[in-house]
Amino acid sequence: MTEIFGREGDGSQASPCSPGQRLRSLLTVRSVAGRVCVGPLALAVLLVIAAVVALAPQAEGANMQEARQGAGVEAAAGFVPVGIRVQRAGEPVADQLPLLLGAVAGGLLVVAGGAVWVSRRQRRLTHGLHPADLRRRYERHDAVLHAVREGVLVLGSDGRLLLANDEAGRLLGLPPDAERRPVADLGLEPRLNALLASGREVTDEVLLAGDRLIGVSVRPTAPYGGPAGTVVTLRDTTELRALAGRAGVAQERLKLIYDAGLRIGTTLEVGRTAEELAEVAVPRFADVATVELLEPVLRGDEPAAGAGTDLRRMAVRGVRDDAAIYRVGEVLRAVSGTPMAMALESGRPVLVDDLRRSDEWRRQDPAGTQRVLDAGIRSLIAVPLRARGVVLGLAGFWRNGTSGGFGEGDPAFAEELTARAAVAIDNARRYTREHTTAVTLQRSLLPQTLPEQSALVVAHRYLPAHAGVGGDWFDVISLPGARVALVVGDVVGHGLHAAATMGRLRTAVHNFSALDLPPDELLNHLDELVTHIDTDEVQATGSGTGEESWGRGRGRGEAGNEGPWPGGPGTGTDTGSRGAPAHPGRTGITGATCLYAIYDPVGGRATLARAGHPGPAVIAPDGAVSFPEVPVSPPLGLGGSEPVEVTELTLGEGSRLVLYTDGLIEGRDRDIGAGLEVLRTALATAADHSPEQICTAVLDTMLPEHPGDDVALLVSRTRLLDPGRVAEWEVPSDPAAVAHIRSSCLGTLESWGLATLSFTTELILSELITNAIRYGAQPIRVRLLYDRALICEVFDGTSASPHLRRAATTDEGGRGLFLVAQFAQRWGTRYTANGKIIWTEQSLDGGRPESGPDSADDILDQWDDVPAL
Repeated sequence: MTEIFGREGDGSQASPCSPGQRLRSLLTVRSVAGRVCVGPLALAVLLVIAAVVALAPQAEGANMQEARQGAGVEAAAGFVPVGIRVQRAGEPVADQLPLLLGAVAGGLLVVAGGAVWVSRRQRRLTHGLHPADLRRRYERHDAVLHAVREGVLVLGSDGRLLLANDEAGRLLGLPPDAERRPVADLGLEPRLNALLASGREVTDEVLLAGDRLIGVSVRPTAPYGGPAGTVVTLRDTTELRALAGRAGVAQERLKLIYDAGLRIGTTLEVGRTAEELAEVAVPRFADVATVELLEPVLRGDEPAAGAGTDLRRMAVRGVRDDAAIYRVGEVLRAVSGTPMAMALESGRPVLVDDLRRSDEWRRQDPAGTQRVLDAGIRSLIAVPLRARGVVLGLAGFWRNGTSGGFGEGDPAFAEELTARAAVAIDNARRYTREHTTAVTLQRSLLPQTLPEQSALVVAHRYLPAHAGVGGDWFDVISLPGARVALVVGDVVGHGLHAAATMGRLRTAVHNFSALDLPPDELLNHLDELVTHIDTDEVQATGSGTGEESWGRGRGRGEAGNEGPWPGGPGTGTDTGSRGAPAHPGRTGITGATCLYAIYDPVGGRATLARAGHPGPAVIAPDGAVSFPEVPVSPPLGLGGSEPVEVTELTLGEGSRLVLYTDGLIEGRDRDIGAGLEVLRTALATAADHSPEQICTAVLDTMLPEHPGDDVALLVSRTRLLDPGRVAEWEVPSDPAAVAHIRSSCLGTLESWGLATLSFTTELILSELITNAIRYGAQPIRVRLLYDRALICEVFDGTSASPHLRRAATTDEGGRGLFLVAQFAQRWGTRYTANGKIIWTEQSLDGGRPESGPDSADDILDQWDDVPAL
């Protein structure tokens, strides 16, 4: 490049020349200066020659004249003067020679001056380039101009075409004589012609030139030191557009894969994931998309794919569901040899570029496939849904005739797209299996049937969380004295562990209820049980010591253990909280909550206590909704030495008592306060409905489509026992009074129409009243309740409870309770604040218990392991 662009005075060593070389270069006819020098020099030479030719005749004439003169003299004198004649002959030439030399010198000076002037002008115009450099530069520029794949036009200020390279001629179809012709006469496209005539600057404006798309750029030459005019560059963008189109398709597919990663698998539902795949594919990849899954996948089982395997259609997009061959939810079977069966068997996508010529595809359903063709569908890609080497189903991508069929690269892209969906479907399948297992376990642990009782009309609901089974539970337990216990509880966490823990707590509540404990004592025992469970699990897993666990040191005032509950842990949970264990390795159940209520239909009294659980709601008979204040105790496992407080409510007949877990009122978009207000509104709206209708209305109002927590709901309508079916007597501490009380009781039985129970009732009452008088203290009362069974209750003021013992053969007493146990269906002891109640229940049909003993010996045999007391 230095050789080409070297300039005078810039110190360039590109063309070092000697003076002789410069002169030869100057005189060469290929340079402008050489051409200027040769002309005057040739003229000077011609002048010299002409002068010589002109002087020669003169010299010859002078010589002849002198010769004639000399001949005359010689003739007169008789001799010839030779030397004088020669001298005179050269004198004319000598006289003219200075003139001749001066003319020649003047001509040379003129030639030299003109050459110098022309040379300097040439250097100024060529910026110091030497002629050889200029020539090489011209040759290279000319070669580049005609070799580039970009058309170049140079237009003059008058609109004439001054220069067009070969590419411009090819792109525009210019005639050979196009140069020096006006642009308007070249027959260009009107828009291109108008653009060139306007002279406005444009950059890459795309115009049509024949069947080509030309990118045109126009720039003026005047601002860059050249003459007025414009330079036009032309680029053929037809191929670039095709390449850009392919690049755009690739970019769009990359974006589609990216969007598929974001939009597919947002839930853990198999059906919803299949729908998301179809929604992503239409219309960006296919005009119609269908997704079918193998039947075992829907149950969470491992599938086995192949011909003849049943598939269930889960999603259709791009066509109305009623217009598809198979609707969503219908079962289809891939016929052997069809593209669907081939894809399932091979595990690879199958492309059918023209469905009209595919006899194999028509085997699936001749009538249905014809409807597909009539709808304009022309191409299909059947792609198996594979994850971890297992085929889960099939995705079908369809295109109609207007969109063009699928190409060779489309099956690979379809396989990549479905691979992402297959992983999400497999995750949903595995979750479905675990979720089904957990739901099955939890439902098996929940009450399958409610006990028969007359105190309440109960309706219940349990809804597992969308994300997983939790530990919510409810229960209805029949208690002695026609009473009923209502229980709702919640275990922290989700999954199998929470469900199993819930079953343990529910069993414990049943066992404690069998002891007929009041609500506060029952929750205290339950709290202690949870504490022991926590401690045992922490020690078993080795994830903490007794000092680190929440289940130890409660209420002892250790430093750092103060929390929301006095004496509790620093990270205790509040009402309805669902926190996680503090130690990451723990699997304990600290934080479980429970509400326990006992309803007595004799007086309409409800006794309630709660441990960290949301309080109840009450709908009065007039429809008013209230949330009675029930003191809250710490959650189970966090109570320590905190006492549980009890609240008693008097409910009129027809009142509705509503118990629920926190999943009903809490959510991501509302707190407990807002949830309670929504619950109040829902209950008020359905106040005059049945418990079943109230459950439905509350769930419809309170729960979103996919609840984040499981929900247990228990709605009960109260009943009161008819006062005419309740009889009560005060018993004095006199054995003689037993006969009178017994007689009064028998009269009452006759009035109730239970005369068939008189003998057994008389025997039972005699034994219980006699024991109360002999071993108890005042006050002593007897009460008969006529409900689903005949209930006899004897109350006395002592807490000492009778115990069954084996009477020796020689003992005169000790057999009374055995007789009571034989003739009563159930019997037991219930402690009160002022004493105890011995109660019995007898079947109204007067028969023995179905599984009861047949003789007193059988009764005694049941108590062989009971020590004598």
